[in-house]
Amino acid sequence: MKKRIVNITDKSGLILEGGGMRGIFTNGVLDNFMDRGLKFPYIIGVSAGACNALSYLSGQRGRAKFINTDLLRQQNYIGLKFLFTKRNIMDFDLLFHELPEKIYPYDYPALATNTSIYEAVTTSCRTGKACYLSEKNDPKRVIDIVKASSSLPFVCPISHVDGEPMLDGGIADSIPLERAISQGYYNNVVVLTRNKGYRKPTKGTKVPFMFYRKYPRVKEAIRQRNMIYNREIELVEKLEDEGMITVIRPEKPIEVGRMERDIDKLTALYNEGYELASKIEFKIP
Repeated sequence: MKKRIVNITDKSGLILEGGGMRGIFTNGVLDNFMDRGLKFPYIIGVSAGACNALSYLSGQRGRAKFINTDLLRQQNYIGLKFLFTKRNIMDFDLLFHELPEKIYPYDYPALATNTSIYEAVTTSCRTGKACYLSEKNDPKRVIDIVKASSSLPFVCPISHVDGEPMLDGGIADSIPLERAISQGYYNNVVVLTRNKGYRKPTKGTKVPFMFYRKYPRVKEAIRQRNMIYNREIELVEKLEDEGMITVIRPEKPIEVGRMERDIDKLTALYNEGYELASKIEFKIP
């Protein structure tokens, strides 16, 4: 198979979709990029994509894979037990505090000196709109932002950034390609965690009355999420067909769920991401 050739310029952006544990596909892609010393001037991530971007920006190759395989095997940090004990489907205390501070310390100085622009997407509970947040110097705010970006509706509590209530960025903007273009980055690489042709059900998500009663706009955003996602996917596929962007995605429907705990399945998806990224030849002028 002939390799695709992609030029990285000062107008190149890297867009990272979320998808919970499906994000281990992105881990493989980014580890491949690090092995080749590839850097992008602009990086934007959503939910798991925002978290994965941090290890890429700090140059900590293998860190994200460790979190999604070894740490999962050791700590089993996903499950209903956390929903009952911490009102969260995941152990956020472990993932956003013990992990970066003690278990696998995050290299904040490397992030601070990285010249790439980095944005993480969250959804404002007050407005229901996407927020594009950037932070590379204040460790606490870095964590606040990625925690908010990863706070799934219904199964995670509302997070706060700068005192503002926020939830998962994928509610309002799952694939922030338009954001990258609006910032002047049109030569983009988009990493998805679903196969080509995937669409969410057209029926909107029902929001039980007891959820988010103080925030009607985020309730409406959750109801509209599938429609927004499908519209964004259509734009991705259109620009891909026109040769305007490069897309890296799983080649077939994947068996890994958002809250997957099967290490073999996760490792296989990581390997697929690494291998597919290796088929692309990147050129830096």
